[in-house]
Amino acid sequence: MVFDDSFVQAARLQEFSARERLEDEEHAAVRSRPALGPGSRTGLSFSRQGLVLVLLIALAFGTAIYMGIRNPYHSPPKPDAEPMRSELLPLAPRDPVPGATTADLFEHSPAAEFEKGAAGVVAPTERRTEHFTESQVLAALSDAKQYIIESSLDPKVLKGGSVRPVRVLLTPGQQEQFDQSLDNPRNDGRHAATAWMVRFDPAKTTLADPMVRVNGTMGVQEVGPNALEVTADHVFVYAVRPTELGKGKDAKKSASLFSLRREVRFHIERQNLREHQLSVRQVTMRAGPLNCSEDQSAALSPLHAGQKAKDAGLAGTDPYARGRSTDSMCGLLAADAQPSPDHPSH
Repeated sequence: MVFDDSFVQAARLQEFSARERLEDEEHAAVRSRPALGPGSRTGLSFSRQGLVLVLLIALAFGTAIYMGIRNPYHSPPKPDAEPMRSELLPLAPRDPVPGATTADLFEHSPAAEFEKGAAGVVAPTERRTEHFTESQVLAALSDAKQYIIESSLDPKVLKGGSVRPVRVLLTPGQQEQFDQSLDNPRNDGRHAATAWMVRFDPAKTTLADPMVRVNGTMGVQEVGPNALEVTADHVFVYAVRPTELGKGKDAKKSASLFSLRREVRFHIERQNLREHQLSVRQVTMRAGPLNCSEDQSAALSPLHAGQKAKDAGLAGTDPYARGRSTDSMCGLLAADAQPSPDHPSH
């Protein structure tokens, strides 16, 4: 075995020579060599190697951080969600609002044959589109249907309390607009809380019957290789009464009907299907009986039995009739849209 000179010079132990061991038998076989000085060649060699190693580690670490920041494969930032836009046409009655028990009201109204509650929100059976499978189309319809149910039929939402069932169905980009609409509701076409969901002022109005009558349609179409548009057009009829009357016999006979035609257009992208979230693009409503001049952005304030509108519109408008109204600010609630003993019983 052959050792080079640098290895021998770097050894910390040195063996005594044969003469040294003969002269002093008590000597051990080896002795420690003095520590290498700072100016020694071997010490300098080790110092340089350590410095190079540290520099290499620092360089590798810095490169990893730089590539992490500058990685060209990072997903591009998501664009801001398109804001929800809404409009509400209040319908004012010319005569006092009819009042009776809920059974009598529904029996003598156009809602006599409407389904009750969620049974009236029916998603169509749709086949696949060019870029979406049948299961994806059905998932989009299911999410839109869930939104309609939570925002229009949930008693806790209707009473102006819970909002989370509606909020969680929105994409993160629209949740901010939703929160702004609740914190500072206003009638500007974008920040009406009543556009996101149907809600009444619990201090003024309560439900006389928790089962809302519903009738309407839903449809879906592809608007791009990565997006579907779902439209929902429903009439909701609520039996309401003044909160101050409590639950006595007089209260039961003082119920009235509040009708709301609500058209909602949803935008659902492919990635939203996995997260069961959607974007509300447009909400159009016609509702009555209401006062035309009253702000309905925070909560809806129906006129109750026996009350008369302060500012009725010029032409009768029927919320049950399909097609858009030509009135822009206010309409007159058509007499045929309200309960009447003369209305055909079904």
